Parts: sequence; C-alpha cells; structure tokens
Amino acid sequence: MIENGLALLPHDDRSWRLEDYLARGGYEAARKAITAMTPEAVVDEVGRAVLRGRGGAGFPAGMKWGFVPRGAAGPKYLCVNADEGEPGTFKDRLILMRAPHRLLEGMLVAAYAVGIPKAFIYVRGEYARIAVRLEEAIDEARAAGFLGPSVFGTAFGLEVVVHLGAGAYICGEETALLESLEGRRGQPRVKPPFPATVGLFRSPTVVNNVETLASLPGILGRGADWFRERGVPGTAGPGSSA
Repeated sequence: MIENGLALLPHDDRSWRLEDYLARGGYEAARKAITAMTPEAVVDEVGRAVLRGRGGAGFPAGMKWGFVPRGAAGPKYLCVNADEGEPGTFKDRLILMRAPHRLLEGMLVAAYAVGIPKAFIYVRGEYARIAVRLEEAIDEARAAGFLGPSVFGTAFGLEVVVHLGAGAYICGEETALLESLEGRRGQPRVKPPFPATVGLFRSPTVVNNVETLASLPGILGRGADWFRERGVPGTAGPGSSA
C-alpha cells in the first residue's frame, strides 16, 4: 500500500520502536563507544573499517571527521543529509522509516567521536511523514536517556533537531543543505573553506549521509574487521564504494 509516495508498513510492524530495537541489541554499540572508548579510539576504529560516505562521494568517514579541529573554541555540529532527492532512490527512506533508532545510535557514535553536542537531521521536504516518525524516535531515545544532557550517565550529551526541507533538489549538496538550515536559499557555497572548518553557522561541521551513520553501530559493535570482511575482496568493506 502506498500513501503520498511512501510504502506503508504493516499495522503490526514495530521494528521502528525503541522496544524492538533494544531487543535486538540496540544502543549497545553506542554505550560501548561512549563509556569504554576514547573519542580518538572511535575515530581510529571507523578509519580501520574504511567506511566510505554512502551519499555518493564515497569519501572515508573517519578521515572526514579528522578534518574537524579539536579543541577549537565555539560550537560544532553534526548534520545528517536525509535530503534524498535523486529520482528512484529510496535507501535512506527505508532506514528512516524502519530503523530510525539505528540512525540515532550512529549519530551518537559520530557526535561522541568528534565532540559534537548538537545535531540536525535535514529531511527531504516530501518526507513529512518520515519527519514525524523521527521525532517520535527522538522522544523515545530522550526518555530512555540515550539523548539529552547526560548520555549513559556520562558528561557527554547530544541534542537532535529534525529540519524539514522545502523540496529543493540542490539541497542534497552539503553546503546548499547548510545554507538552507541557516534559513537562506539553498545554494552551494564556494569551497574552500570546507564544512569541517567553516560549516553550519560558520562553525566546524560534520555532514554525513543517513546510510553512512547507520553503518556505525555494526562497526563499533562487531569491529572494523567484521565490516571489512563483508566487502568485495580487495576493497574496504560494504562502505568501499558509493
């Protein structure tokens, strides 16, 4: 059954709810990263996995995080590119609808690794129903202590905001997305500088695709070698290509 261009889940499907996600080991990878690993160790593990961006460019995620200056004064941000505007593309939609907590867990890992306290999920304008589902998942995670000022009882905290775009295809480009988030027309910026140093609100920013972040719980939970072994022989795992 299709409604507003989106495939509806069966009425008894609960895969997107926190209860089901926890029953499948959800948030344990983030717990491991935040309570038992240093941020540097997390970046190193993701680097060893050679997770590449799943939005099309295929740039190594760990390397991208490494461009963000550590110890810099002022805020840093994580922006999730969920502006899935390519015709016929729906890989991110499936994650957002069926596994929003997997995305949130991946966001926790990335934010902890880079030292980011606030994240934005930029959702394609046509995904209004998905934005509601994300808000519900965020509320569940916050109520359970997985989001907010003290995640897993630590000093690390993360706030997540869902932003619904206006349907502009160009906002799939990361700097156009940042312009739109700031309330301006979504037009690509001249680069350099790159978002890692001058991004959202002129602050260091990590921009990652939905599928990229959703891969992180598996990497942190099962290890970089596990991830690499599942790619094409001679490449660097399932994230080895866009």
